[in-house]
Amino acid sequence: MLPKSKAVGSRPFRADFLCDFVDRALYVAKVPIHETTPNSTKPHEPSPAFYGAGTLAHVGVCFQIMTDNSWPSLVLEEWQDTLATLHMWTQIVGKIRLKQTPLINHWWNAPLYVSARGLTTSPMPYQDRIFEIEFDFIDHKLQIDCSDGSLTTLALRPQSVADFYREVMVALHGLGIDIRIWPVPVEIPNPIRFDQDRTHASYDAEYVNRFWRTLVKIDEEFKEFRARFIGKVSPVHFWWGSFDHAVTRFSGRPAPPREGADQMTQEAYSHEVISHGFWPGGNGVQAAFYSYTAPEPLGLPESQIKPATAFYSQDMKEFLLPYDAVRQSGSPETTLMDFLQSTYDAGANLAKWDRKALER
Repeated sequence: MLPKSKAVGSRPFRADFLCDFVDRALYVAKVPIHETTPNSTKPHEPSPAFYGAGTLAHVGVCFQIMTDNSWPSLVLEEWQDTLATLHMWTQIVGKIRLKQTPLINHWWNAPLYVSARGLTTSPMPYQDRIFEIEFDFIDHKLQIDCSDGSLTTLALRPQSVADFYREVMVALHGLGIDIRIWPVPVEIPNPIRFDQDRTHASYDAEYVNRFWRTLVKIDEEFKEFRARFIGKVSPVHFWWGSFDHAVTRFSGRPAPPREGADQMTQEAYSHEVISHGFWPGGNGVQAAFYSYTAPEPLGLPESQIKPATAFYSQDMKEFLLPYDAVRQSGSPETTLMDFLQSTYDAGANLAKWDRKALER
């Protein structure tokens, strides 16, 4: 279901098409870039009202789509089938990025990023071109753009993982891009090969849009939190394996090797970290924010943190804060920042990080 603000009558409104149409019409008509006064060729700035949403603005049409500034409700039971399907779809696209990019420390070449319309790979190299794959959660399409101007789009709709996988690979081939990935999901129990998965086939467009709008809110707060740190810190990024949005700070000191850890884990945790993230839920657990310090210093579970609704999970070895506790608070941004800052303070102090050198 498309947001109501996207509808004109009973048909979906394609703002991108209309912008292209007006662009071409104005070009053909030789309309000047600047508005002019009568009997004068000197350009002047139009009145502020000229830029109002839904009006022609020189060479385009501006429509405000995302007008709801609230933190969306995310009830696991209402979209868990869609969540599971979308998780597999992002793994397919994420594995393409992983295959096409050189290894960056801690696997930072693998994640996706929040974009103005959904989630994106950012540009990736392929022979003499670059290309980018973006999940558009406004118009609900997957768009593949190439630096030579070629592009293709696929509709995001209820369909199996196997069909999505096939369509993506066919679309890439049609653009002259041939890539092979290991077609097996990671970081989930009982994985099904992408090309054989007809179990996961749900797509609730309204809930996917809610999820993306949630990520937009969280992405902004995580970036604000990240900016307070001048030491080594990860980008704010979306891990498609674990399906969480995260940012990680580093003390600058190597961490002791983890006994029995695989190569992926050793690379991820080669240095001391304090990590924060958001997980949309699963396996009966509702969406939550988390924080962990690795290696975990003595006394961390007993630390006093904010807000009062946050707690330490002995099972997860992490501090957790329910998403609804943030969403329903008087100031979600302040509540989330209190959690981020207080859990960092607890971990950094107990682990004896050189905070004076690492923080603004």
